[in-house]
Amino acid sequence: MMDTKNIMIVGVGGQGTLLASKLLGAVLLGRGYDVKVSEVHGMSQRGGSVVTYVRWGDRVYSPVIDEGEADIILSFELLEAARYLRFLKKGGRIIVNTQRMDPMPVITSAAAYPENLVEKMKSAGADVDAADFLSLANQAGSARAVNVALLGRLSRLLPEITEETWLEAIAKGVPPKFVDVNQQAFLLGRAQA
Repeated sequence: MMDTKNIMIVGVGGQGTLLASKLLGAVLLGRGYDVKVSEVHGMSQRGGSVVTYVRWGDRVYSPVIDEGEADIILSFELLEAARYLRFLKKGGRIIVNTQRMDPMPVITSAAAYPENLVEKMKSAGADVDAADFLSLANQAGSARAVNVALLGRLSRLLPEITEETWLEAIAKGVPPKFVDVNQQAFLLGRAQA
């Protein structure tokens, strides 16, 4: 019996969190797992916080991840990673894009964007894997592929799933004209040291 595994994907509306969760779900289903992908929580329009849950195992009964249950948090933006830190289980890992997207209170000068977020998350006990995945996406040919670059990094934590399986899921899950860019972004994220 395999224990249920939990990944939270967090970001800002417009960053591609839904596509990332769809691709991850497809890859896991293809491996024969019972998979539950949650509905979106939060404001999915551009700029709002978006959270999706992906849970898999031999038998998964609920799509919801509670505080302290996430094995991995995949975060498209620094502040979103810090915001959902309480959901990470002890010994869990955060993979975070170091990109900053100012929320409305920062844009309107009602608040300041918090500094040293990676250090703060590490001092709270989190295993933080932070990198500039946006630059990898740009290197692949499109900033919009940042979500798939992050999946590339995540793929290293799921060694039972082959690179070929991921690339096939991307080929089936994105429009044909964006397959090459997304596969390249995935490979760059996977190779990120």
